[in-house]
Amino acid sequence: MSYPVPENEVARNEALRSYQIMDSAPEIAFDEIGELAAEICHCPIAYVNFIEDDRSWFKAKYGLPQDFVGCPREISFCSVTICGTDIVLAPDLTKDERYHDFQFVINEPHLKFYCGVPLINPDGYALGTLCVMDFEARELTFEQQEAMLRLSHQVVGQLELRRKLIELGDAMRELEDARESIAAEKARAEELLTNILPKSIADELRANGKVAPRHFPSATILFSDFRNFTTLAERAEPAMLIGLLDQYFGAFDEIVARHGLEKIKTIGDAYMAVAGVPNPSRLHTLDACMAALKMQDMVAQLKAQRDMARLPSLELRIGIHTGSVIAGVVGRHKFTYDLWGDSVNVAARLEANSEPGRINVSEQVYNHVKSLFDATARGSIEVKNKAPVAMYFLDRLKPDLTKDPDGRQPNERFAAERERLATGFAGWSRSPSAAGSAR
Repeated sequence: MSYPVPENEVARNEALRSYQIMDSAPEIAFDEIGELAAEICHCPIAYVNFIEDDRSWFKAKYGLPQDFVGCPREISFCSVTICGTDIVLAPDLTKDERYHDFQFVINEPHLKFYCGVPLINPDGYALGTLCVMDFEARELTFEQQEAMLRLSHQVVGQLELRRKLIELGDAMRELEDARESIAAEKARAEELLTNILPKSIADELRANGKVAPRHFPSATILFSDFRNFTTLAERAEPAMLIGLLDQYFGAFDEIVARHGLEKIKTIGDAYMAVAGVPNPSRLHTLDACMAALKMQDMVAQLKAQRDMARLPSLELRIGIHTGSVIAGVVGRHKFTYDLWGDSVNVAARLEANSEPGRINVSEQVYNHVKSLFDATARGSIEVKNKAPVAMYFLDRLKPDLTKDPDGRQPNERFAAERERLATGFAGWSRSPSAAGSAR
């Protein structure tokens, strides 16, 4: 058995789906409208029906079995109703050419009366019907028909309310997605900013939009670079060279962070870090020297591995100086946290006058750490654009403060001495025989 199809069937189905009504749970508002239609029309059956594709589904039903939720579209009385815009009356179904051969007219339950009103949404699509039926032939008064029309408007109103709630829910989800996306982007931006700048500086920049330059009366600057890097760069593949630098600098980042230093920048093969900035510390000189020892140890180990595999390797030279600096942020679009002052220049000269595998420190650094480290005096050395600078090679931790023969791994006695220096507690001191002096 075929059934009539509205000319706008495709668009009608899309409109119906926008309400997400099919197969939804029962709702008392629809049930009450159906019951009210049955009472007004004095009919034993009333239902709210929606038609999608080839099926007819009941959203509300009065006087029908609970398990009867719909039927194929080809045997649905409402297939005819949704093709028009007016109320459809069939006083006697057995004599109506549109319905006389329908299954439920010919067979049980032998329905004889039908009245259906198309549920037309504001866009003009007939989504379904509000219907009443009877087992006896009958007529509806004008008032009853008008009441059915008004009730159909209430059904459409419920549908529109449903769609508005769906749209609101979608909008809320979009807003939540946007909020989460913005929060994620903000977190990524803040993480990137924190990776570029020290956390306290990044916080100040976020709060004030700028960072005030700050003078630090005492900080320790560490410079390093690699011997013969320029020669290697001239003959090495770019990808290999960058990968090698990344391997070294990635390890340096971990080392300086572990010892409380702040990485300032890299320029080519040069690496610069500072201790005591932006967070002042009583032990910034000690921390910088320990970081330098670890850096040289790491580079020596990696060189041995690469030499064994006959791969290009690098040797590191380091310069360290303690003095006053000015720190601040430069740039408007790409921020850089940097240091200025003569102490920075001295540290750079110390690095330039160091030797591969060695840590060259100034007299100021030596005097701060001589009780903990062995050092070799180098005397005063001429440096570019400076008066002669007294220099020392920082060799290792003193034997009684280390647990390895190379003097790179501090022991518990070192930890105790470090704690004493950090707190300024003078209750424990080194024996005279362990006091530091330069060879």
